[in-house]
Amino acid sequence: MKIKTKSKKVNRAWLNDHVNDPYVKLAKKEGYRARAAYKLKEIDESLGLIKPGHLVVDLGSAPGAWSQYLRRKLSPGGAAAGELNGTILALDILPMEPVEGVVFIQGDFREPEVLARLEQAMAGRQADVVVSDMAPNLSGIESADTARITDLVELAVEFSIGHLKPEGALVTKVFHGNGYSQLVKLFKETFRIVKPLKPKASRDKSSETFLVGIGLKTRRV
Repeated sequence: MKIKTKSKKVNRAWLNDHVNDPYVKLAKKEGYRARAAYKLKEIDESLGLIKPGHLVVDLGSAPGAWSQYLRRKLSPGGAAAGELNGTILALDILPMEPVEGVVFIQGDFREPEVLARLEQAMAGRQADVVVSDMAPNLSGIESADTARITDLVELAVEFSIGHLKPEGALVTKVFHGNGYSQLVKLFKETFRIVKPLKPKASRDKSSETFLVGIGLKTRRV
């Protein structure tokens, strides 16, 4: 006798929600690899972060939806190919299919040689914007997951302190729950302006939100 498990019901419900999700349908129609593109789009449009000529670093870039959005935003005609007015550097541990005009580095930037490759690609410039959609594989053990999430956000902040223009901005994914208040505190200690945002493209059931820090209070010399 077959018994329907709770996990199967949950997976079926998620799949149904995913297939009928308007942002999933829109992403497919507009050629984005993931609905996540619309999260960055809404954040950018509400705060005016990405501008022509900018150097943008995309941490945790795979599968590439944020890089796709950045590429279109920095294109004079908003196109997915052709002329590009700016520089986009993407980095992830996972492989990523090429995005025209985007320089992709595969590796863990916690490793000195990978960070050196990223710094070499920056060619002595400081980033105008750093975006991070990095997220760990969650174990379901809250204390362990909180530590992993916090670690990734702290890494993005640390990178920004050393590689962001004084007036630059950091966008990073966080999750509500244990550790969230500490991350807000870290942002307020690091940036002059701090804005928590939950874009419409983030699912209501998700604890996912985004912290945006603008204007560094201090920089590493």
